[in-house]
Formats: sequence, C-alpha cells, structure tokens
Amino acid sequence: MIPTASRVPDPAVRRLTTTLYGYAFLSDLVLLYPLYVVFFADTGLTVGQIASLFVIWSAAGVLFEVPSGAWADVLSRRLLLCLAPLVAAAGFALWVLVPSYPAFAVGFLLWGAGGALVSGALEALVWTELDRLGAVGRYARVLGRARTAGVLGVVVSGVLAGPVLAVGGYPAVGAASVLACLLATTVATRLPEHRAPAAARVPVAASAMAVRSVGAAPPGPDEPDTAPPANADNDCDLGWWDTLRAGVSQVRTHPPVRAAVLLVAVVAADWGALDEYTPLLALDTGVGAQAVPLLLLLLWAGVTVGGLLAPVGERLGGRGYAALLGLVGVALAGGALLRHPAGFVLLAVAFGAAQLATVLADARLQARITGTSRATVTSLAGMATDVLIIVTYAGYGLLATAAGNAVAFALTAGAYLVVALVLLTRRRSPAHPSRSAGAADD
Repeated sequence: MIPTASRVPDPAVRRLTTTLYGYAFLSDLVLLYPLYVVFFADTGLTVGQIASLFVIWSAAGVLFEVPSGAWADVLSRRLLLCLAPLVAAAGFALWVLVPSYPAFAVGFLLWGAGGALVSGALEALVWTELDRLGAVGRYARVLGRARTAGVLGVVVSGVLAGPVLAVGGYPAVGAASVLACLLATTVATRLPEHRAPAAARVPVAASAMAVRSVGAAPPGPDEPDTAPPANADNDCDLGWWDTLRAGVSQVRTHPPVRAAVLLVAVVAADWGALDEYTPLLALDTGVGAQAVPLLLLLLWAGVTVGGLLAPVGERLGGRGYAALLGLVGVALAGGALLRHPAGFVLLAVAFGAAQLATVLADARLQARITGTSRATVTSLAGMATDVLIIVTYAGYGLLATAAGNAVAFALTAGAYLVVALVLLTRRRSPAHPSRSAGAADD
C-alpha cells in the first residue's frame, strides 16, 4: 500500500508544490494573452486569417503532443518543462519583432510546441514525485491548485497588459511576456525529479485509492490487483520509439486506461473550446466592449474556485461525478441562452465545475497508468483533447452561422449531459455490479 501523506517530510512536499505553483503562475503571466487578437487585427489581419491561426495553434499541439510525451519519458520531464517556456518565448518575440501573418503562424507553431512539451511531462513528474514521497493521495488537490495558479497568472496579465501597452506599446508587452517565460524556465530548474528503476510489480489498487473521489472502485473482475511484471511498459532502458509504442499499446490494450484517456479528452476539450467564444457571448448580451473584460473576469474567478475545490471533489463518488458533469452542461446552456449579463454567473459556475471535473479526470487517468510511459500516455490524452477542440471549433462555427452564438454554445455544451448519462448508464450495467461509478467504468 502507498504510504500515507502524513509520513511525508513536509519540506519535500513543500518544495515540490511551491515550485510547481510558481512555475504555473509564471508560465501564464503572458501579457500578450488578452491582447494578441487585437494585436493581429491592428496589424491588418482579417477575421479569417485570425481563425486560421487558431487552427495552426491547435494543429501544432496535435503534431507535437505525443512525441514530446515520449521524450519526457526517455530524457527528462524537468528538462522539457524548462524548454517549454523558452520555445513559447521565441514565438512571442517573433510576433513583436516581425509582425506579419507568417511570423504569427510560426509563433503559434512554437507556442503550440511549448504547450505540448508541458502537457504530459508536468502531470507525470508531479505524480511520480508525490508517489515517491508517499503523498500520491494529494495529487488532485496539488494539480487543482497548480491550475489555479495558472489562472491567477492569466488574471494578473489581464490587469497589467493595458498599462504596459499604454506605456510601451506592443514591444513592451512582448518583452514582458518573454521575461515571464524566462523566469518560468528558471523556476522549472528547481523542480525535483527522480527516475525510479523498474519495479517488478506495481500495486494498481493502491494507486487507485488515491483517487477514490473520481469514482475509482476496488479492482473489478477484469482489473487485476497488480500490474504485470516488468516489461516494455516499465523498462527504463527503452528508447524513444519503443517508449512511444509502449504508451500507445497501454492505451490500446488496457480498457481502463483507454476509458480514462477518453474521459479527460471529452471533459477538457468542450469547455476549452467554448472559452474562446465567451467574448462573443458577452457582446450578445448588449454590454459595451469595455464591459467584456469584467464579465470574462467573472468566468476566471469561477475557474479559480473550481481548481481550489479539488479536495472536496475527491470525495465525489461516481454518481456525484456524473452530476458534476450534468451541472456543467446545464449551467453552460442556461447561461448562454439567458442572453443577459446575469447569465455569466451561471457560466462562471459551469467553468468552475468544468475545471474541477477536468482535474478529477486527470487524477483518475494518472492512477490507472503503469510503467514509465506515464508522460506518453498523458500526452495521448492531450492529443485527443486537441483533436476534439478542433472538431468543436468547426462544429460551433457551423451552428453559430445557422442559429447564432447562444444556441451554438448551448448545443455544444450538451456533450456534458451525454457523457453524464453514459456514465450513469454504465454504472447500472449488470456486467459491472461491483463498480462504483461511471467514472470508474471502462
């Protein structure tokens, strides 16, 4: 059984979490965040060109996501976390030094690559270090707080972007963004990393106990108490290609892992894509452009609260998790269809619940991964998320053209109701009478 968190030396956990929170905050303290669309428009780009840049950005994530996960497993997860802000900084510098469509496109490729370097590597490093310290039960709350630190970075960047733009224009905003990335890299060098040797047998049931909140039940008839002996999945001497194959094989051949990957992708992609359209919803309520940031700030406040509620969410059973997803869908649709600024209160609740659901889904995935291909498997979930985001962008565009933003937003949010219903239905399936909840079903 995994040691309890109470046996962990506080300084060791504190070093990991404090460094992680600082890294997350600085990585998102990018003053270009609230201004890059305006910057593109001021440079003369059309709406169609800007939309194409978003596609390039998402496509870059799909392209680099899985290979970078395998690199993290073979080389060093900390190394990739150090490199990621530098790659993004290069893109931001290119934007302000050579403002043009080709430069913006290359910048988005670099930004997408930087995000891919973080995705998978960060979750794998945090889980592995907490597991080494006997504190893996803290994973969900640590990840939730890390994402909250990132949200706070976005909020602070929104507060500072206007004054910095007024003083020094876009070059000053770009320089501040690059500086934040350099500081993030500096902080990343302080992250601990210990690569454990391959274990003969890994107790899956013990890891699952750390995420009971997302419906992880004791192993069922088709889930053995222990993982297989050391093999391609847990051989630390595998090269990049073999590590990549091992990660893909784990998702393909292990239904519990595959189900967890799919859940992460669906839960994260829908609200991640809808977030890009919230400014349009705000304008549709009749407020002026100057009030839009205030309404969006309300949404980020909801996301912040959602991340902080991870310790509470850990106590949710399967039905509770399905109800959480149902709340996301209903609140998203209701807030959009209200067509009033007050609807953003519902949207804030929905975004907070979606953030919580995403953290819990990721914790469930980490508990089911075995071997040393952890970052690779997590990156597969990230790639699936990116693909679904692109699909959502396309579907939303068609729906919005035919029925308007509010209806498109509400219909897209319906995906959460479908997933919640599927989880509840699988829970009642006689084939899995001992399973706890849909979140634990495969």
